[in-house]
This record gives sequence, structure tokens and C-alpha cells, in this order.
Amino acid sequence: MQGVPQLFDHPADIAEFRCASHRAGVELYRAHIVRHAFEPHVHDGFGLGAIESGVERFRYRGADHLAPPDSLVLMNPDELHTGRAETEGGWRYRMVYIEQAAVDEITGEPGWWFGDAVQADTVSARRITVLLDALWHAREPLAFDSMLLQLLSEFRRHARVRRTARPEAASRFAPVIDYLRAHLAERVTLDELAAVAGLSPFHFLRQFQARHHATPQQMLMAFRLSAAKRLLAAGEAPAQVAAATGLTDQAHLTRAFARRYGVTPARYQRRLER
Repeated sequence: MQGVPQLFDHPADIAEFRCASHRAGVELYRAHIVRHAFEPHVHDGFGLGAIESGVERFRYRGADHLAPPDSLVLMNPDELHTGRAETEGGWRYRMVYIEQAAVDEITGEPGWWFGDAVQADTVSARRITVLLDALWHAREPLAFDSMLLQLLSEFRRHARVRRTARPEAASRFAPVIDYLRAHLAERVTLDELAAVAGLSPFHFLRQFQARHHATPQQMLMAFRLSAAKRLLAAGEAPAQVAAATGLTDQAHLTRAFARRYGVTPARYQRRLER
């Protein structure tokens, strides 16, 4: 990342990056900066994020800006800017650096641009922080892509966008549903599902979400846990159920099952035995 050193002089300064190998043009970033002052630099793509705590001061488009807690930072590609802490304890923040071509593809709306570098939007900033954290920990490509669309939807209200006609919703998702049910134990990708629907990946993702009010990943997880429930009811061991339904391990099954059904798999099976 341009402008970000590999190592900081002050031990309190920490910055980390993560890229998803399957999705080009997207880089996640999280940091707590206390002493370091970023020299003027640019990013190839948009710099979009939220301040978790502390206050950042940066120079952008010839003016100084302050970004307080629960504010959004909205930087356009190739705009020179700096960055340093305005508060004694530094500032903590999360960002996504995303190329314009990726934004165009994911949203289906070419020509995003941001007029204000900082926006006070507490509710959205907190949702964005949660989404950025979830993206950081996402390991399934489909989950990552689904949340990436959600993330950009949060920034949409602040973007200036050239209006284009919306495509009509495609009525071709029954084969996709069948495909998800038939591949519960596999790492399903957005490209695979889009191919089943006969659409481009993010066109498919937008249309699927509009039709079902859920992302394909959310639908897949619902199918996985429904299948897990059937297998548990049939007496299968939780570890075997986790493997059969595409969950990481038994602990993953336990957490996911309890969140959806309010009981652990073991307790569910014991209740059925009564």
C-alpha cells in the first residue's frame, strides 16, 4: 500500500492488511495509529472506512479535515492526502481500498464519486465497522462477496452516481437454489452461482438479493443448518454432520446451530431422545 510503511517507529502504531485471493482490486486495512504521520500519498482506488475511536487529521484536496469517532472517511482514487492523530491516544479505524472498476462491477453503477471526505453518520459508521470486521474474518469467497456488496450499499447514500437504467429482475433462481442444496459441503463461489443463473457475477448477486431479501451466502448457510438439523435428528454425530454440511468443524456447527435454533446440537439431540 502506497504511503504505509512496513514497520512503524513507535510500538503503539499498528497496521494490518488483508486481501481476498479470489477478488482482485479489494484490500482490507485496519490500524491503530498514535505517533506516525502519513506523508502525502495516493491510493489507486477509493479509500472508504470508518473511525472507531480517536480523531484523525488529514489534508485532502487542499484543505484540512478532522474525522472523529463514528464518522466515515470517503476518499476518491488518486487524491493526494496525509494522515495523523489529532488526539493523544491516536485513532483506530478500518478501511477498504477498492479500485473503481471493482466498485462499478459490484454495484452495477459506474461513476461513483464522493464530494465530502468526512461524513458524520454514526449509525452507518457502526454498521460499516461491523461489516469490515466480518469481511476481515470471512474465509468463504461467497460470504466475502456478499458482504462486500452490503458494505458498498452502506456507502451508496454518500456517493454521487451517474444515473443508469436498472435492469429488470431475472426470474431464473430456482436452478441456483437447487445448486446450493446440492453443494452444501463445498466452497461455492459467486462465479459458479452466476453461471448457473446465466448472469454476470455481481449482476446475479444484486438480483438474487433483491428477489430473496438475502444474500446467496445467507441462503446457503440456512440450507446447511436445515440439513444439519435433519442429520442430527437422524442420530448422526455432530462432527460428521459438520463435515457433511460444509461447516468448518464441530465448534462452527455448535455456534451456527445455537444462533439459529437457540440450542446446541447436543442438546437438540438429547431433547429428541426424550
